[in-house]
Amino acid sequence: MDKQTSNEKSEKSRKESGQSVQSVIPKNRQELLKWNGWGYRDSQFTVKNGLVQFTGKRYPIGEAVLPYFTQWVCDIFDVDLSAEVKPQPLPKEEDFPSPVIVQAFLAEIEMLKIPYSLKGIDRLIRSHGHTLNDIYTLREGRYGRMPDVVAWPDSHETVTKLVEIANHHDVVVIPFGGGTSVSGAVTCPSSEKRSILSLDTSQMNRILWVDEDNLFACCEAGIIGQDLERELRERGFTTGHEPDSYEFSSLGGWVATRASGMKKNTYGNIEDLVVQVRMVTPSGVLEKKSQVPRLSCGPDFNHVILGSEGTLGVITEVTLKIRPLPLSKKYGSIVFPDFESGVCCLREVARQRCQPASIRLMDNAQFKFGQSLRPSHGYFGLLLDGLKMAYITKIKGFDLAKICVTTLVFEGDPKDVELQEKKIYGIASKFNGIPAGEKNGERGYMLTFVIAYIRDLGLDYKVAAESFETSVNWDRVVSLCHNVKHRISQECEARGVKKYLLSYRVTQTYDVGCCIYFYFGFNWTGVKDPLNTYETLECIARDEIIASGGSISHHHGVGKLRSKWYPIQVTDLGVQLYKATKKNLDPNNIFANGNFINNSHL
Repeated sequence: MDKQTSNEKSEKSRKESGQSVQSVIPKNRQELLKWNGWGYRDSQFTVKNGLVQFTGKRYPIGEAVLPYFTQWVCDIFDVDLSAEVKPQPLPKEEDFPSPVIVQAFLAEIEMLKIPYSLKGIDRLIRSHGHTLNDIYTLREGRYGRMPDVVAWPDSHETVTKLVEIANHHDVVVIPFGGGTSVSGAVTCPSSEKRSILSLDTSQMNRILWVDEDNLFACCEAGIIGQDLERELRERGFTTGHEPDSYEFSSLGGWVATRASGMKKNTYGNIEDLVVQVRMVTPSGVLEKKSQVPRLSCGPDFNHVILGSEGTLGVITEVTLKIRPLPLSKKYGSIVFPDFESGVCCLREVARQRCQPASIRLMDNAQFKFGQSLRPSHGYFGLLLDGLKMAYITKIKGFDLAKICVTTLVFEGDPKDVELQEKKIYGIASKFNGIPAGEKNGERGYMLTFVIAYIRDLGLDYKVAAESFETSVNWDRVVSLCHNVKHRISQECEARGVKKYLLSYRVTQTYDVGCCIYFYFGFNWTGVKDPLNTYETLECIARDEIIASGGSISHHHGVGKLRSKWYPIQVTDLGVQLYKATKKNLDPNNIFANGNFINNSHL
């Protein structure tokens, strides 16, 4: 009787929890988001009266004039803020390449009453992610190959029918989620002659059920991160998954790329959160028929889906773990005399397994950059909110040209947070770390969402910039950063690139190592082909990363951008295993986006 009552209660909880979600991002994305840049149309860095400012009210620095950031931009990149490079206007409908149409396929879509579009703007929006190549091409050039049709299925069942008819008519399917990919994953292969369907999952954004007893939630894969969190928070729960792109990226995209969030220490990476996944393939639906906490029944099919990057099928539904909202949330920050000291501290924190929800270490260049992104007071004024400059420089003897900062986020029970704070700051003191206050930590965390907008400002003034990441063992962190920085400086000098910046930070930590995030940009004045130059330099940096013991990616995935190194990372046998899996799930190769390897003709 007790068992029946429990099952009935759980089923009732699930039924009552299902609902449609009003997404922040509209179906016609260009109404709210930039068509040729990052983020919201009303939010951007711009120059007015010789000073950089940030528009809109969505972020903490909104509608603020930034005199110190203006000076930082000029000092680092030697840009002329009076000489803006304006991007090309949005192409007219007649300027887009004509779509490759399979009339019988369209007729079946119409019979199924699935909304679709052949409009150039709809196809353009879904022809790219957010690599430098993507945005530079939107601003300066043309896409030679675009999706031919965009369709918006609204459920798992609709996707199943859509994949079935695409397979029957030999139409290529490229799943499209939030469009935030930085690996070239959704770019159409230029050699593909078949009709290409962009399957936009944005209308599949329902929370199907929430099991409050077992702390599960089942959601459709198209739900956007900020929508998912908003809806769960109203019920008193959270996933805790906060990638830098969570304002715009989708749940299905997180699974498809093996994403990581800023608070993974407390809540886990996406592979730790996923309980069950449904993926529609041409051979059928791949899923585990169980939602228990752990299962030992052979290889885990979830891990075939995780990281598959749209090459095997369409992720439609995800059951993931949720947690009650934390009772307490606090920010913090620590100043270290140099990057090496900060790394040693983070290593010891990981060794003792007492990481807060988020702990991130910025190098000196990023520290100065962060300090410049504020509207008033002296250059180091923000740091003075936490401690006196005289104490840092005169008593402690820190060199302002070397100091680094760690930002912290603590979440949990108030007493546990208090104990964790004491332990973290105690460890930091052993490595000459000095607490620098809550405001620095909160500000550093929130600025994460603003940083992505800076690249568009750079392109306006002849600065090509991009980020890339890796994971590496603890004993190689410092040497890897040093090697990459040294190699890039040599290559820039050899190419006549005089004004550039390479900075880095540790963003996620583990028992055996961490993730390192690099930011690289240069003034392309005098450079004949800035895009090719940047891509060549990043390729060289990636070679150096691998030679120094790093991985090809920690959480951005492979896509086409890093496919060159995929066989090295998984071995030839691993490539053959992937090919065999694809052949079994997608025998006609309709999921032919070309990620990992050139599978357009498998």
